[in-house]
Amino acid sequence: MAKIVYGVSGEGSGHSSRARVVISHLLRKGHEVKVVTYDRGVQNLGNDFDVTETIGLSIITEDNKVSKSKTLAHNLAILPNGENKYHKIKNEIFKKFKPDVVITDFEPQTAYLANHYHIPLITIDNQHRMRYLDHNCPLEMIPDALMTENIIRAMIPRPDYSIIISFYEGKLKNKRSCLTPPILRKEILDLKPNTGNEILIYLTQGYESIIDFLKKYKREKFNLYGYNKDEVDENITYKSFSKDEFLNDLTNAKAVIGTSGFTLMTESFYLGKPFLATPMKGQFEQEFNAFMMEKNKFGRVMKKLEEQTFSAFLYELPDYREKLSSYNHYGNNMVTDKLDELLADDLKLIKEFHNKRTLNHKIESFFDFLDL
Repeated sequence: MAKIVYGVSGEGSGHSSRARVVISHLLRKGHEVKVVTYDRGVQNLGNDFDVTETIGLSIITEDNKVSKSKTLAHNLAILPNGENKYHKIKNEIFKKFKPDVVITDFEPQTAYLANHYHIPLITIDNQHRMRYLDHNCPLEMIPDALMTENIIRAMIPRPDYSIIISFYEGKLKNKRSCLTPPILRKEILDLKPNTGNEILIYLTQGYESIIDFLKKYKREKFNLYGYNKDEVDENITYKSFSKDEFLNDLTNAKAVIGTSGFTLMTESFYLGKPFLATPMKGQFEQEFNAFMMEKNKFGRVMKKLEEQTFSAFLYELPDYREKLSSYNHYGNNMVTDKLDELLADDLKLIKEFHNKRTLNHKIESFFDFLDL
């Protein structure tokens, strides 16, 4: 059995939600797993697994837009605390525990340490779609797509194998990756969806301009999460987060509105819920998720608060439901089967990928040296 370090991004809850599924599987198989994460990852995984806290970068938003100045200020403020946590992970996790393999769900520190100690590195995430999946990207998105690909390359350098989760198909660019449907938590798989009369909304706190917009639709009732309060304001019911209540509202919703985060979108698709995407401005992955969702006719994109777009979405709900009726798959078993294959026979297959990747890197470095 293998000793595994599992790095989990703590930005939002999606990474830790799917990591819980995979980590639980690894433990059932007898592997020893140490988790490295931060923020939501600590909150969601800390009570159930062997978790070491690190620091991670966060995105700060205002009215559904990335605030570059506040994001920079926030991340600069937490950096002084990072050095001690980094040395703890390096000394206690990598030097003492001596992992056989590192798995990361878009957590960069564990990826860099895997490279530093020449440990095989596996990625399980949706971000690597942007790097290893061939898309027909709209012309206006190409500059942001190239920038995002370079950011991913910088965040997670030289993975030996990538398990890429996606709600759409595409052609892989290399043989060191595979494509699977999304990982879904057990709570979602256990739900029996029903079409009720209310629309569930999950948004980042601070998107104030949408409130007055929703009040125009007096015939509609909205359950709004993300504002950390419980009150009723005309046709909007604010709800502070409760997992059970949220799942109940999700399973009974007639539609879902949210930023284009991967997890909520794919959970909604699985439950047959049409999705109105309001991608966060400045977040390319969200904008591309929304584009691919609309291309697959699972819902609509509303980048600006437009009555015409919103009314069209409501009118077309039956069409989206019909299209989503065939979207009933999930990738949990595909992911865990591939992981078992990579780790079988004393990690034989992932070691082969690692050795090939290392050799290719040495050859590339040699020719770069000659060019000097």
